[in-house]
Amino acid sequence: MKRSGTQTSVQESKTRPSTVNNKDEQSEENGVWFWVNKNGFPVDDSTWERMWDHVAKIHPDGYKMVSTVRENINNPQVPVPSAPMSFSPNMSIPDRLEKIQNYMNTLQYNHTGTQFFEIKKARPISGLMEVAKDMIRESLPIKCLEAIILGVFLTNGMLGMERFPVSFKTKFNDNYHRHVVLGIYHGGRYGALGMSRREDLMYKPLIYKSLSELIVDYERAYRKYWHDVKKIKIGLPISHDPHSYEFIQWKTLTLTRSKLTQQELCREVDAHAKDIRTKSRSWSVPQTSSPRKSLSYADMASNHSSFNQAVRLYNGSGSAKGSDSSKKESTDLSQYQIRI
Repeated sequence: MKRSGTQTSVQESKTRPSTVNNKDEQSEENGVWFWVNKNGFPVDDSTWERMWDHVAKIHPDGYKMVSTVRENINNPQVPVPSAPMSFSPNMSIPDRLEKIQNYMNTLQYNHTGTQFFEIKKARPISGLMEVAKDMIRESLPIKCLEAIILGVFLTNGMLGMERFPVSFKTKFNDNYHRHVVLGIYHGGRYGALGMSRREDLMYKPLIYKSLSELIVDYERAYRKYWHDVKKIKIGLPISHDPHSYEFIQWKTLTLTRSKLTQQELCREVDAHAKDIRTKSRSWSVPQTSSPRKSLSYADMASNHSSFNQAVRLYNGSGSAKGSDSSKKESTDLSQYQIRI
């Protein structure tokens, strides 16, 4: 396994390495800078040592604690949790979601200052699903963005369930904090999967009658910690096809909280929720047809919108039977199936 990184507070930013190389491996979450492992697994020596070096800087006992842990040959073996890859047909969706969240909780939140798995938001779903497999195989602590990808992987194929990203930008003590959870819609109810240092800023059971009710509950939790919510971003449904070359739409709706009353917020959020439900029927790319084969590389490079890619695929350039070769290729919609 490979890990690389360290985590530094905003106040400590002046002491952060300023080289371009290091900058490329840094990210920010909850107002805190941390290293991102970009070297894969197993962890190389330089990233491993960098992680321990940072841990020593932020722990009260410093290098003494690090030496005690690293030199102890009798450290207990860390159990590897079993991922919920399959479920009993009789298990309800809320129970499945709770089981998935319990698995994430067993992995624990990552406090090391090193994000072990690199998540590129512009990467196709198929590539992100490979990262999710790495998370299960390595069983290392994860942060909120990694939890989104793992949650998508573990909920793939659950009929009638829509998954979409919900992110928050908040302010506390002049520092800005960012957080993201995986919104869930099923059977007329909303909920969420995720990871956070705070229990009420991650998992939400499937009990909320509207998306606005779910968002307001997160806002209420933020107020408990004296955080001022600045922006709320909500994406669109994520394909259930693990081999899809679509991209996750992270922020289709962006709301500036200071410009909206509570009533206006709820109206905007619920209008977007309706959009999520109406687009859910045809959002996933059919498993019988790979977008890579139907779309040219130029098409994908010119437009990174999942929606436009899905439309292009739906209106693909398949030739109709019996058409003259000199004529333009026409679309045969019977080739495609809309997966519900």
